[in-house]
Amino acid sequence: MIALLIAAGVSMGVSLIGTRILVPWLRNRGVGQPIRLDGPQGHLTKAGTPTMGGVAIVAGAVIGYLVSHIRSETIFTRSGLVLIAAIVAASGVGLIDDWIKVSRERNLGLNKSAKIVGLLVVACGFAVMSMYWAQTSPVIALTRADLPGISIGKLVWVIWASILVIATANAVNLTDGLDGLAGGSSAIGFSAFVIIGYWIFRHPESYDVNHALDLAIVAAAMTGACIGFLWWNAPPARIFMGDTGSLAIGTAFAGLALLLETHLLLPIIGALYVLETFSVILQVASYRLFQRRVFRMAPIHHHFELAGWPETTVLIRMWIINGIFVAFALGAFYADFIGIDSTGFATGMYLP
Repeated sequence: MIALLIAAGVSMGVSLIGTRILVPWLRNRGVGQPIRLDGPQGHLTKAGTPTMGGVAIVAGAVIGYLVSHIRSETIFTRSGLVLIAAIVAASGVGLIDDWIKVSRERNLGLNKSAKIVGLLVVACGFAVMSMYWAQTSPVIALTRADLPGISIGKLVWVIWASILVIATANAVNLTDGLDGLAGGSSAIGFSAFVIIGYWIFRHPESYDVNHALDLAIVAAAMTGACIGFLWWNAPPARIFMGDTGSLAIGTAFAGLALLLETHLLLPIIGALYVLETFSVILQVASYRLFQRRVFRMAPIHHHFELAGWPETTVLIRMWIINGIFVAFALGAFYADFIGIDSTGFATGMYLP
């Protein structure tokens, strides 16, 4: 437990202080976020706000992870190291994308092909190392390896894992369009993985997961880093995380779900990201097929802004939705642990 507290505390402190240092440093160098002219009019005032704040999130998480192991004398594990490496690599792809945006003073960074190739390299590298070095089970799982316990083989698992990483990274990226939305929702989601990872570590007789404690430490470090950054990213934001942060966060979410063998819990814990992504898919499909828009603007948080909701109202209500789904996911995880499914019937274990 002390390792988790150290990881969260150190990462939050590093992110909090690091972001505070980044704001004037980036502003003095003109590293500001270009804003879409066709978006909500209230966003035009945000033009020039420093971006690439994800550097502080990733730095905080990495330092928190390292200090936690050194201070608590916890052993570094293959799973933890693979995930940390993937987070840093995804952040690097985002950093390049953000730098192109600010240097060319446009809202588009890397072209779609280059961005996908970069994420594909990160995702495939993570998947291969997780399977063949960290020895992850090649199954699709909900709350544990044998539920539903669909064995898909190592090669198919690598493909599945790569797709999940890319999809989640892009989903978080789409969500990061409102002050504090991605940062706050991510802190809530990562806290769930802290609980899940620590619970699995404490009950090895019920789960077949390698290095659960170390993965919980990574989740704790990401939780603290997001909270520290959120202090400066809350509306009105003084800095944006950019793709540097959103791609790293999405990769971390997918990596935790894969390595903790809770793949199918991820869409519930990340329900907000699913909602945002689905709104974009629906909007694009509707316009291409019928030349009609379903929403005033996508992702859906912009729809509510254009409907007249204040930005903070949209933000808080999105956090509430996210929190409800995270609580449901934790409830499902615990229900499986005690041997009762959502309908109340026993699944193999019996309560005294």
